[in-house]
Amino acid sequence: MMNRAIAFDRLRTRSTPWDLLVVGGGATGLGVALDAATRGYAVLLVERDDFAAATSSRSTKLLHGGVRYLRQGNIRLVREALAERGRVLANAPHLASPLPFVIPAYRLGERLMLGAGLAVYERLAGRASLGRSRILDAAGTRAALPGLRGDGLRGGVRYLDGQFDDARLALGLAQSAWDHGATVLNYTELTALTQRGGTVNGGVVRDLETGESFELAARVVVNATGVFSDSIRQLARPNAEPTVEPSRGTHLVLPRRFLPGDTALMIPKTDDGRVLFAIPWQGRLLLGTTDVAVPEATAEPMAQADEIAYLLHHIARYLDPAPSATDILAVFSGLRPLVRQSGAQGTSALARDHLLHHEAGLVSITGGKWTTYREMAEQTVDLAAQLAGLPARASVTASLPLHGATASPAPVDDPLARYGSDAPALRALAAADPDLAAPLHPALPLTGAEVIWAARHEMARTAVDVLARRARATILDAGASLDIAPAVARLLAHELGHDEAWIAQQTTACQRHIRTCCLPAAA
Repeated sequence: MMNRAIAFDRLRTRSTPWDLLVVGGGATGLGVALDAATRGYAVLLVERDDFAAATSSRSTKLLHGGVRYLRQGNIRLVREALAERGRVLANAPHLASPLPFVIPAYRLGERLMLGAGLAVYERLAGRASLGRSRILDAAGTRAALPGLRGDGLRGGVRYLDGQFDDARLALGLAQSAWDHGATVLNYTELTALTQRGGTVNGGVVRDLETGESFELAARVVVNATGVFSDSIRQLARPNAEPTVEPSRGTHLVLPRRFLPGDTALMIPKTDDGRVLFAIPWQGRLLLGTTDVAVPEATAEPMAQADEIAYLLHHIARYLDPAPSATDILAVFSGLRPLVRQSGAQGTSALARDHLLHHEAGLVSITGGKWTTYREMAEQTVDLAAQLAGLPARASVTASLPLHGATASPAPVDDPLARYGSDAPALRALAAADPDLAAPLHPALPLTGAEVIWAARHEMARTAVDVLARRARATILDAGASLDIAPAVARLLAHELGHDEAWIAQQTTACQRHIRTCCLPAAA
């Protein structure tokens, strides 16, 4: 299990350069660390916040090829993403699963047109196809999507894609990288890059908890910091031209009653040409997303009132009754690290391809999407190993089960399913102390035992780490999360050896985060 003290001991005692120093603990950086570690390279990954604290925990929770990218003619991206979708479903069955979608049709001939497009989508998946799409009549569409407005409905098309828990999958990558010999650290910031002869040969990192700094030698440094990629590049080359154009995507979380059942609703085209999803997820309904250009990347992007109104306005055309602002359980926003392209008309027109390049010995990878993280990581390690002169070794991650994967996935209604093969040990921890076995709030499945487990085995350091990423509570019910922030802080303090002042500070910081980032602006 990951252990922060052991990780820092490795930094203090290592006398030879790391093969790879990876900067960034999101999907791509963690994928790079795992890919490199399984090739036998010595890997250190540092993340200035928590694992997946930014973009990688704020996605639409979909593993998909991208039906709209097919419409744009990006066949290569769709084909690659569908292949990777199948690999994630196979390698992390405790965190990812197929999900049925229905696209309703309201115009004459629309069902046939949608059906033809989805047939191409399935063929591009090849052997990774999840099953054939089906054309539905109006009654079949209403049966699949209870709550869908029936006015003018002519039918729909049902197809299958993938769904996952993004923050927990990122954690699974971190645990898997550790299991295979990598050293991974959160709350550890890269403060400088070192160079020799104009080529990057390591960096200076600082433990944000203690202030201790380390100058580390590395054969190659990988910049996998997503929307913050350009700031790391400028440590190596101050005049580096920007490559990232951030875009904010906002989601609403609603009670499941607005779209009961196990099928997601896909709206193929909104007023501004975007795709909209209403997705059953962990007992809630997830609605998203927007696409708003932002001038500068921030660690805590906030949903704006007009984005919330946009989502409610569009979903009201499809659901009866329609949700209102008072029904919102939580909101969350993330920034997409889109690759800049000349001539693009708005961020929604930017392709979701990734950009891999190197300059002054620094390898940078940005762009892409969660579904293709593994392929991006493989390509990055190939390039990094070549530049560093490391022994050439093939990637093995395409068929590598991630930490916690089991041959027989737990039932979907098992509250500990996300722990996979770790669940029995967690149950034993809860059984040893009945006070830790009960949920901390009736609206959330989180128990005290899970808070302790997160601190001991998952490198959780703050109440936000637990509530936002280990348990997903802040996006399941922001109000309930506010209520239990003090209890979570107290459990963490007991486990990590902190005092009453730390508990008060953590409670305040966690509640501020929830009010700022997880509740509608009007709340």
